[in-house]
Amino acid sequence: MASASSIEAVTEQVGGSFRDPSGFVFVRDGRVLRQVNRRYQEDYDHLMRSGLYDALTSQGLLVTHQELGPAEAAAPDAYQVLAPEPIEIISYPYEWCFSQLREAALTTLRIQKIAFEHGMTLKDASAYNVQFQGSRPVFIDTLSFEKYQEGAPWIGYRQFCQHFLAPLALIAHVDVRLASLLRNNIDGIPLGLAARLLPGKTRLKPSLLMHIHLHAKSQERSADDGSKGEVERKQVGRLGLQGLFDSLYKAVESLSWAPKGDWANYYSATNYSDASFALKREIVSAFIDQANPESVWDLGANTGVFSRVASEKGINTTAIDFDPAAVEANFQQCRKDGTQNLLPLVGELTNPSTGIGWAGEERESLEGRGPADLVMALALIHHLAIANNVPLEKTADYFSRLGKSLIIEFVPKEDSQVRRMLRTREDIFDCYNQAGF
Repeated sequence: MASASSIEAVTEQVGGSFRDPSGFVFVRDGRVLRQVNRRYQEDYDHLMRSGLYDALTSQGLLVTHQELGPAEAAAPDAYQVLAPEPIEIISYPYEWCFSQLREAALTTLRIQKIAFEHGMTLKDASAYNVQFQGSRPVFIDTLSFEKYQEGAPWIGYRQFCQHFLAPLALIAHVDVRLASLLRNNIDGIPLGLAARLLPGKTRLKPSLLMHIHLHAKSQERSADDGSKGEVERKQVGRLGLQGLFDSLYKAVESLSWAPKGDWANYYSATNYSDASFALKREIVSAFIDQANPESVWDLGANTGVFSRVASEKGINTTAIDFDPAAVEANFQQCRKDGTQNLLPLVGELTNPSTGIGWAGEERESLEGRGPADLVMALALIHHLAIANNVPLEKTADYFSRLGKSLIIEFVPKEDSQVRRMLRTREDIFDCYNQAGF
Protein backbone atom coordinates (compact mmCIF):
# COMPACT_ATOMS: atom_id res chain seq x y z
CA MET A 1 0.00 0.00 0.00
CA ALA A 2 1.27 3.46 -0.84
CA SER A 3 2.11 5.83 1.98
CA ALA A 4 0.07 8.97 2.54
CA SER A 5 3.08 11.13 1.75
CA SER A 6 3.63 9.50 -1.65
CA ILE A 7 -0.06 9.86 -2.55
CA GLU A 8 0.04 13.55 -1.64
CA ALA A 9 3.08 14.00 -3.88
CA VAL A 10 1.07 13.14 -7.02
CA THR A 11 0.65 16.20 -9.19
CA GLU A 12 -1.74 14.86 -11.83
CA GLN A 13 -3.40 11.67 -13.05
CA VAL A 14 -3.33 11.57 -16.85
CA GLY A 15 -6.85 12.03 -18.19
CA GLY A 16 -6.69 9.29 -20.81
CA SER A 17 -5.80 6.39 -18.52
CA PHE A 18 -8.68 6.09 -16.05
CA ARG A 19 -10.73 3.43 -17.89
CA ASP A 20 -8.43 0.43 -17.27
CA PRO A 21 -8.71 -1.14 -13.78
CA SER A 22 -5.28 -2.73 -14.33
CA GLY A 23 -3.53 0.58 -13.63
CA PHE A 24 -3.15 4.19 -14.67
CA VAL A 25 -0.65 6.86 -15.69
CA PHE A 26 0.20 9.82 -13.50
CA VAL A 27 2.67 12.68 -13.45
CA ARG A 28 4.82 13.49 -10.43
CA ASP A 29 7.22 16.42 -10.48
CA GLY A 30 7.10 16.47 -14.27
CA ARG A 31 7.89 12.76 -14.56
CA VAL A 32 5.42 10.38 -16.26
CA LEU A 33 4.86 7.18 -14.24
CA ARG A 34 2.54 4.19 -14.57
CA GLN A 35 0.97 2.37 -11.62
CA VAL A 36 0.32 -1.37 -12.02
CA ASN A 37 -2.53 -2.51 -9.77
CA ARG A 38 -2.53 -5.87 -8.00
CA ARG A 39 -5.32 -7.23 -10.16
CA TYR A 40 -2.88 -7.11 -13.09
CA GLN A 41 -0.04 -8.83 -11.20
CA GLU A 42 -0.34 -12.23 -12.91
CA ASP A 43 -0.46 -10.75 -16.41
CA TYR A 44 2.38 -8.33 -15.70
CA ASP A 45 4.60 -11.08 -14.34
CA HIS A 46 3.91 -13.19 -17.43
CA LEU A 47 4.75 -10.25 -19.69
CA MET A 48 8.09 -9.77 -17.98
CA ARG A 49 9.06 -13.44 -17.44
CA SER A 50 7.82 -15.00 -20.70
CA GLY A 51 10.33 -13.07 -22.77
CA LEU A 52 7.61 -11.00 -24.45
CA TYR A 53 8.76 -7.68 -22.95
CA ASP A 54 12.34 -8.31 -24.07
CA ALA A 55 11.23 -9.42 -27.53
CA LEU A 56 9.12 -6.30 -28.08
CA THR A 57 11.51 -3.74 -26.61
CA SER A 58 14.51 -5.17 -28.46
CA GLN A 59 12.66 -4.52 -31.73
CA GLY A 60 11.62 -1.02 -30.68
CA LEU A 61 7.94 -1.99 -30.70
CA LEU A 62 7.21 -1.30 -27.00
CA VAL A 63 8.43 1.47 -24.73
CA THR A 64 11.04 0.37 -22.23
CA HIS A 65 10.54 1.04 -18.54
CA GLN A 66 12.24 0.93 -15.17
CA GLU A 67 10.59 -0.64 -12.16
CA LEU A 68 10.49 1.78 -9.22
CA GLY A 69 8.59 -0.42 -6.77
CA PRO A 70 5.18 0.02 -5.11
CA ALA A 71 6.51 2.59 -2.64
CA GLU A 72 6.25 5.14 -5.47
CA ALA A 73 2.54 4.43 -5.99
CA ALA A 74 -0.06 7.13 -6.45
CA ALA A 75 -2.91 5.14 -4.90
CA PRO A 76 -3.47 2.06 -2.72
CA ASP A 77 -3.40 -1.50 -4.07
CA ALA A 78 -0.30 -1.01 -6.21
CA TYR A 79 1.77 -3.99 -7.29
CA GLN A 80 4.43 -2.02 -9.17
CA VAL A 81 5.24 1.47 -10.44
CA LEU A 82 6.94 1.89 -13.80
CA ALA A 83 8.94 4.77 -15.23
CA PRO A 84 8.52 4.41 -19.02
CA GLU A 85 10.82 6.02 -21.55
CA PRO A 86 9.50 9.51 -22.28
CA ILE A 87 7.52 10.40 -25.41
CA GLU A 88 8.50 13.88 -26.58
CA ILE A 89 5.00 14.94 -27.64
CA ILE A 90 1.75 13.01 -27.50
CA SER A 91 -0.17 12.89 -30.78
CA TYR A 92 -3.52 11.40 -31.71
CA PRO A 93 -4.84 9.33 -34.66
CA TYR A 94 -6.92 12.25 -35.99
CA GLU A 95 -3.65 14.21 -36.31
CA TRP A 96 -1.83 11.54 -38.32
CA CYS A 97 -1.45 11.28 -42.07
CA PHE A 98 -2.47 8.10 -43.92
CA SER A 99 0.92 6.43 -43.67
CA GLN A 100 1.24 7.16 -39.96
CA LEU A 101 -2.13 5.52 -39.26
CA ARG A 102 -1.18 2.60 -41.52
CA GLU A 103 2.18 2.13 -39.76
CA ALA A 104 0.46 2.26 -36.37
CA ALA A 105 -2.00 -0.42 -37.52
CA LEU A 106 0.73 -2.73 -38.82
CA THR A 107 2.74 -2.19 -35.62
CA THR A 108 -0.27 -3.19 -33.51
CA LEU A 109 -0.67 -6.41 -35.51
CA ARG A 110 3.04 -7.22 -35.32
CA ILE A 111 2.85 -6.85 -31.56
CA GLN A 112 -0.27 -9.03 -31.40
CA LYS A 113 1.47 -11.80 -33.37
CA ILE A 114 4.56 -11.72 -31.15
CA ALA A 115 2.41 -11.65 -28.00
CA PHE A 116 0.50 -14.69 -29.25
CA GLU A 117 3.77 -16.58 -29.61
CA HIS A 118 4.48 -15.86 -25.92
CA GLY A 119 1.08 -16.97 -24.64
CA MET A 120 -0.41 -13.48 -24.43
CA THR A 121 -2.82 -11.31 -26.41
CA LEU A 122 -3.79 -7.66 -26.61
CA LYS A 123 -6.97 -7.05 -24.65
CA ASP A 124 -7.65 -3.95 -26.75
CA ALA A 125 -6.47 -2.52 -30.06
CA SER A 126 -6.80 1.21 -29.51
CA ALA A 127 -4.90 3.49 -31.88
CA TYR A 128 -4.22 5.69 -28.85
CA ASN A 129 -1.89 2.96 -27.55
CA VAL A 130 0.58 3.90 -30.29
CA GLN A 131 2.76 7.00 -30.33
CA PHE A 132 5.47 8.23 -32.65
CA GLN A 133 9.07 8.85 -31.73
CA GLY A 134 9.81 10.87 -34.83
CA SER A 135 8.94 8.53 -37.70
CA ARG A 136 8.98 5.37 -35.55
CA PRO A 137 5.69 4.03 -34.13
CA VAL A 138 5.96 2.59 -30.64
CA PHE A 139 3.38 0.91 -28.38
CA ILE A 140 3.04 2.70 -25.03
CA ASP A 141 0.40 0.76 -23.06
CA THR A 142 2.32 -1.88 -21.11
CA LEU A 143 -0.92 -3.00 -19.42
CA SER A 144 -2.69 -3.96 -22.66
CA PHE A 145 -1.33 -7.52 -22.56
CA GLU A 146 -3.17 -10.43 -20.92
CA LYS A 147 -2.61 -14.17 -20.81
CA TYR A 148 -4.19 -15.99 -23.72
CA GLN A 149 -7.08 -18.30 -22.83
CA GLU A 150 -7.43 -21.32 -25.11
CA GLY A 151 -10.43 -20.95 -27.44
CA ALA A 152 -11.02 -17.28 -26.61
CA PRO A 153 -11.57 -14.91 -29.56
CA TRP A 154 -9.51 -11.76 -29.98
CA ILE A 155 -11.39 -9.19 -27.94
CA GLY A 156 -9.59 -6.34 -29.71
CA TYR A 157 -10.90 -7.27 -33.17
CA ARG A 158 -13.80 -4.81 -33.32
CA GLN A 159 -11.71 -1.99 -31.94
CA PHE A 160 -8.92 -2.63 -34.43
CA CYS A 161 -11.37 -2.44 -37.31
CA GLN A 162 -12.90 0.79 -36.00
CA HIS A 163 -9.64 2.53 -35.07
CA PHE A 164 -7.53 1.44 -38.01
CA LEU A 165 -9.10 -0.49 -40.88
CA ALA A 166 -12.25 1.62 -41.32
CA PRO A 167 -10.52 5.03 -41.50
CA LEU A 168 -7.73 3.66 -43.71
CA ALA A 169 -10.29 2.16 -46.11
CA LEU A 170 -12.29 5.40 -46.20
CA ILE A 171 -9.18 7.43 -47.03
CA ALA A 172 -8.04 4.96 -49.66
CA HIS A 173 -11.41 4.47 -51.36
CA VAL A 174 -13.39 7.68 -50.69
CA ASP A 175 -11.71 10.87 -49.43
CA VAL A 176 -8.82 11.73 -47.11
CA ARG A 177 -11.03 14.26 -45.34
CA LEU A 178 -13.05 11.42 -43.83
CA ALA A 179 -10.09 10.82 -41.49
CA SER A 180 -11.51 13.72 -39.46
CA LEU A 181 -14.32 11.37 -38.36
CA LEU A 182 -11.82 9.98 -35.86
CA ARG A 183 -11.93 13.31 -34.03
CA ASN A 184 -15.66 12.98 -33.35
CA ASN A 185 -15.59 9.22 -32.71
CA ILE A 186 -13.14 8.64 -29.87
CA ASP A 187 -13.55 4.84 -30.10
CA GLY A 188 -13.05 4.71 -33.83
CA ILE A 189 -15.36 5.02 -36.82
CA PRO A 190 -18.49 2.85 -36.37
CA LEU A 191 -18.38 -0.02 -38.85
CA GLY A 192 -21.98 0.52 -39.94
CA LEU A 193 -21.12 4.10 -40.90
CA ALA A 194 -17.93 3.03 -42.68
CA ALA A 195 -19.84 0.34 -44.63
CA ARG A 196 -22.42 2.89 -45.82
CA LEU A 197 -19.75 5.41 -46.87
CA LEU A 198 -17.54 2.94 -48.73
CA PRO A 199 -18.32 2.40 -52.43
CA GLY A 200 -19.98 -0.83 -53.49
CA LYS A 201 -16.81 -2.04 -55.21
CA THR A 202 -15.17 -2.57 -51.81
CA ARG A 203 -17.52 -5.53 -51.30
CA LEU A 204 -15.56 -7.24 -54.04
CA LYS A 205 -12.43 -7.10 -51.89
CA PRO A 206 -12.60 -10.16 -49.58
CA SER A 207 -10.78 -8.45 -46.69
CA LEU A 208 -13.02 -5.37 -46.64
CA LEU A 209 -16.12 -7.50 -47.21
CA MET A 210 -15.29 -9.64 -44.18
CA HIS A 211 -13.78 -7.14 -41.74
CA ILE A 212 -16.02 -4.14 -42.45
CA HIS A 213 -19.20 -4.97 -44.38
CA LEU A 214 -20.04 -8.37 -42.85
CA HIS A 215 -18.60 -7.31 -39.49
CA ALA A 216 -20.98 -4.33 -39.51
CA LYS A 217 -23.93 -6.60 -40.32
CA SER A 218 -22.96 -8.87 -37.43
CA GLN A 219 -22.92 -5.91 -35.07
CA GLU A 220 -26.32 -4.75 -36.28
CA ARG A 221 -27.83 -8.20 -35.68
CA SER A 222 -26.28 -8.30 -32.22
CA ALA A 223 -27.73 -4.90 -31.39
CA ASP A 224 -31.18 -6.08 -32.52
CA ASP A 225 -31.23 -9.21 -30.35
CA GLY A 226 -29.21 -7.79 -27.45
CA SER A 227 -26.50 -10.45 -27.74
CA LYS A 228 -22.78 -10.23 -28.21
CA GLY A 229 -21.48 -10.18 -31.77
CA GLU A 230 -20.95 -13.48 -33.53
CA VAL A 231 -17.18 -13.01 -33.45
CA GLU A 232 -17.21 -12.19 -29.74
CA ARG A 233 -19.19 -15.26 -28.70
CA LYS A 234 -17.58 -17.90 -30.92
CA GLN A 235 -14.82 -20.18 -29.73
CA VAL A 236 -11.76 -19.63 -31.91
CA GLY A 237 -8.76 -21.93 -32.06
CA ARG A 238 -5.13 -20.86 -32.38
CA LEU A 239 -5.02 -21.46 -36.12
CA GLY A 240 -8.19 -19.42 -36.56
CA LEU A 241 -6.69 -16.50 -34.64
CA GLN A 242 -3.46 -16.64 -36.58
CA GLY A 243 -5.51 -16.58 -39.77
CA LEU A 244 -7.41 -13.54 -38.50
CA PHE A 245 -4.20 -11.65 -37.72
CA ASP A 246 -2.73 -12.51 -41.12
CA SER A 247 -5.93 -11.47 -42.89
CA LEU A 248 -6.02 -8.10 -41.10
CA TYR A 249 -2.34 -7.51 -41.80
CA LYS A 250 -2.83 -8.14 -45.53
CA ALA A 251 -5.96 -5.96 -45.54
CA VAL A 252 -4.07 -3.00 -44.06
CA GLU A 253 -0.97 -3.61 -46.15
CA SER A 254 -3.01 -3.60 -49.38
CA LEU A 255 -4.47 -0.13 -48.75
CA SER A 256 -2.75 2.87 -50.29
CA TRP A 257 -3.38 6.56 -50.83
CA ALA A 258 -1.85 8.81 -53.48
CA PRO A 259 -1.69 12.38 -52.12
CA LYS A 260 -3.26 15.11 -54.21
CA GLY A 261 -2.68 18.60 -52.86
CA ASP A 262 -1.39 21.96 -54.04
CA TRP A 263 0.43 22.59 -50.79
CA ALA A 264 2.62 19.51 -51.13
CA ASN A 265 4.19 21.32 -54.12
CA TYR A 266 4.11 24.73 -52.45
CA TYR A 267 7.84 25.48 -52.48
CA SER A 268 8.12 24.80 -56.22
CA ALA A 269 5.47 27.46 -56.86
CA THR A 270 6.80 30.32 -54.71
CA ASN A 271 8.59 33.41 -55.92
CA TYR A 272 11.76 32.57 -53.95
CA SER A 273 14.97 32.43 -55.93
CA ASP A 274 17.51 29.80 -54.93
CA ALA A 275 19.62 32.52 -53.31
CA SER A 276 16.77 34.04 -51.31
CA PHE A 277 15.60 30.58 -50.21
CA ALA A 278 19.10 29.77 -48.98
CA LEU A 279 19.29 33.12 -47.18
CA LYS A 280 15.98 32.42 -45.45
CA ARG A 281 17.35 29.10 -44.20
CA GLU A 282 20.43 30.86 -42.83
CA ILE A 283 18.33 33.48 -41.04
CA VAL A 284 16.01 30.85 -39.53
CA SER A 285 19.00 28.76 -38.46
CA ALA A 286 20.60 31.74 -36.73
CA PHE A 287 17.38 32.61 -34.90
CA ILE A 288 17.02 28.98 -33.73
CA ASP A 289 20.58 29.07 -32.38
CA GLN A 290 19.76 32.32 -30.58
CA ALA A 291 16.65 30.82 -28.95
CA ASN A 292 18.51 27.58 -28.09
CA PRO A 293 15.28 25.55 -27.68
CA GLU A 294 14.80 21.94 -26.66
CA SER A 295 11.49 21.75 -28.54
CA VAL A 296 10.21 23.45 -31.70
CA TRP A 297 6.71 23.60 -33.20
CA ASP A 298 6.70 24.60 -36.86
CA LEU A 299 3.19 25.87 -37.64
CA GLY A 300 2.13 25.76 -41.28
CA ALA A 301 5.17 23.58 -41.87
CA ASN A 302 4.10 22.27 -45.28
CA THR A 303 6.51 19.44 -46.17
CA GLY A 304 8.88 20.34 -43.33
CA VAL A 305 11.68 22.07 -45.23
CA PHE A 306 12.28 24.56 -42.43
CA SER A 307 11.31 22.09 -39.72
CA ARG A 308 14.43 20.20 -40.71
CA VAL A 309 16.55 23.27 -40.03
CA ALA A 310 15.64 22.68 -36.39
CA SER A 311 15.54 18.87 -36.34
CA GLU A 312 18.95 18.60 -37.99
CA LYS A 313 20.35 20.45 -34.97
CA GLY A 314 19.09 17.58 -32.79
CA ILE A 315 16.06 19.54 -31.55
CA ASN A 316 12.76 17.68 -31.04
CA THR A 317 10.58 19.25 -33.71
CA THR A 318 6.85 18.97 -34.47
CA ALA A 319 5.80 20.02 -37.99
CA ILE A 320 2.09 20.90 -38.18
CA ASP A 321 0.19 21.58 -41.40
CA PHE A 322 -3.46 21.51 -42.41
CA ASP A 323 -2.89 19.66 -45.69
CA PRO A 324 -2.76 15.85 -45.39
CA ALA A 325 -0.83 15.64 -48.68
CA ALA A 326 1.95 17.87 -47.36
CA VAL A 327 2.10 15.97 -44.06
CA GLU A 328 2.15 12.66 -45.96
CA ALA A 329 5.10 13.88 -48.05
CA ASN A 330 6.88 15.06 -44.89
CA PHE A 331 6.37 11.73 -43.11
CA GLN A 332 7.50 9.74 -46.15
CA GLN A 333 10.68 11.80 -46.24
CA CYS A 334 11.21 11.18 -42.52
CA ARG A 335 10.84 7.44 -43.09
CA LYS A 336 13.26 7.53 -46.01
CA ASP A 337 15.87 9.46 -44.02
CA GLY A 338 15.31 7.58 -40.75
CA THR A 339 14.57 10.86 -38.98
CA GLN A 340 13.85 10.33 -35.29
CA ASN A 341 13.33 13.84 -33.92
CA LEU A 342 10.84 15.28 -36.42
CA LEU A 343 7.13 14.50 -36.07
CA PRO A 344 4.77 15.64 -38.87
CA LEU A 345 1.13 16.16 -37.84
CA VAL A 346 -2.09 17.25 -39.53
CA GLY A 347 -3.55 20.30 -37.80
CA GLU A 348 -5.68 23.29 -38.76
CA LEU A 349 -4.74 26.38 -36.75
CA THR A 350 -8.12 28.01 -37.31
CA ASN A 351 -9.72 24.90 -35.77
CA PRO A 352 -6.98 23.29 -33.66
CA SER A 353 -7.24 20.04 -31.73
CA THR A 354 -9.25 20.58 -28.58
CA GLY A 355 -9.63 18.52 -25.42
CA ILE A 356 -12.07 15.66 -26.10
CA GLY A 357 -13.35 12.53 -24.40
CA TRP A 358 -14.66 12.32 -20.86
CA ALA A 359 -14.89 15.82 -19.32
CA GLY A 360 -12.87 17.04 -22.31
CA GLU A 361 -9.74 15.65 -20.65
CA GLU A 362 -8.99 12.25 -22.23
CA ARG A 363 -7.20 13.76 -25.23
CA GLU A 364 -5.42 17.06 -24.76
CA SER A 365 -5.77 20.15 -26.87
CA LEU A 366 -2.81 21.32 -28.93
CA GLU A 367 -2.26 24.17 -26.49
CA GLY A 368 -2.43 21.78 -23.53
CA ARG A 369 0.55 19.86 -24.88
CA GLY A 370 2.67 23.00 -24.89
CA PRO A 371 4.14 25.40 -24.62
CA ALA A 372 7.00 24.61 -26.97
CA ASP A 373 10.28 26.35 -26.32
CA LEU A 374 10.12 27.85 -29.81
CA VAL A 375 7.29 28.31 -32.32
CA MET A 376 7.99 29.01 -35.99
CA ALA A 377 5.37 30.66 -38.21
CA LEU A 378 7.01 31.09 -41.62
CA ALA A 379 4.97 32.32 -44.62
CA LEU A 380 1.84 31.72 -42.53
CA ILE A 381 0.51 35.02 -41.23
CA HIS A 382 -1.16 36.02 -44.53
CA HIS A 383 -3.09 32.76 -44.64
CA LEU A 384 -4.48 33.46 -41.17
CA ALA A 385 -5.09 37.19 -41.54
CA ILE A 386 -6.33 37.40 -45.14
CA ALA A 387 -7.57 33.94 -46.10
CA ASN A 388 -9.25 33.36 -42.72
CA ASN A 389 -9.94 36.89 -41.38
CA VAL A 390 -8.07 36.31 -38.10
CA PRO A 391 -6.98 39.68 -36.65
CA LEU A 392 -3.25 40.07 -36.05
CA GLU A 393 -3.74 40.67 -32.32
CA LYS A 394 -5.61 37.37 -31.93
CA THR A 395 -2.85 35.54 -33.78
CA ALA A 396 -0.26 37.14 -31.52
CA ASP A 397 -2.19 36.11 -28.41
CA TYR A 398 -2.56 32.49 -29.53
CA PHE A 399 1.07 32.14 -30.60
CA SER A 400 2.15 33.51 -27.21
CA ARG A 401 0.27 30.66 -25.52
CA LEU A 402 1.72 27.99 -27.82
CA GLY A 403 5.39 28.86 -27.36
CA LYS A 404 7.92 30.71 -25.22
CA SER A 405 9.70 32.22 -28.23
CA LEU A 406 8.54 32.91 -31.78
CA ILE A 407 10.15 33.18 -35.20
CA ILE A 408 7.56 34.75 -37.49
CA GLU A 409 7.77 35.91 -41.09
CA PHE A 410 5.65 38.81 -42.33
CA VAL A 411 4.43 38.44 -45.93
CA PRO A 412 3.39 41.84 -47.38
CA LYS A 413 0.49 42.48 -49.71
CA GLU A 414 2.97 42.89 -52.56
CA ASP A 415 3.81 39.18 -52.39
CA SER A 416 2.42 37.13 -55.28
CA GLN A 417 0.66 34.69 -52.93
CA VAL A 418 -1.14 37.54 -51.14
CA ARG A 419 -2.10 39.20 -54.43
CA ARG A 420 -3.61 35.91 -55.54
CA MET A 421 -5.67 35.75 -52.33
CA LEU A 422 -6.97 39.30 -52.86
CA ARG A 423 -7.78 38.77 -56.54
CA THR A 424 -11.28 37.46 -55.84
CA ARG A 425 -12.23 39.42 -52.74
CA GLU A 426 -12.42 42.94 -51.38
CA ASP A 427 -9.32 44.18 -49.56
CA ILE A 428 -10.77 44.99 -46.13
CA PHE A 429 -7.43 44.44 -44.37
CA ASP A 430 -6.36 48.02 -43.69
CA CYS A 431 -4.22 46.99 -40.71
CA TYR A 432 -2.38 44.29 -42.63
CA ASN A 433 0.88 46.14 -43.17
CA GLN A 434 4.29 46.19 -41.55
CA ALA A 435 3.32 48.86 -39.04
CA GLY A 436 0.16 46.98 -38.03
CA PHE A 437 2.15 43.78 -37.82
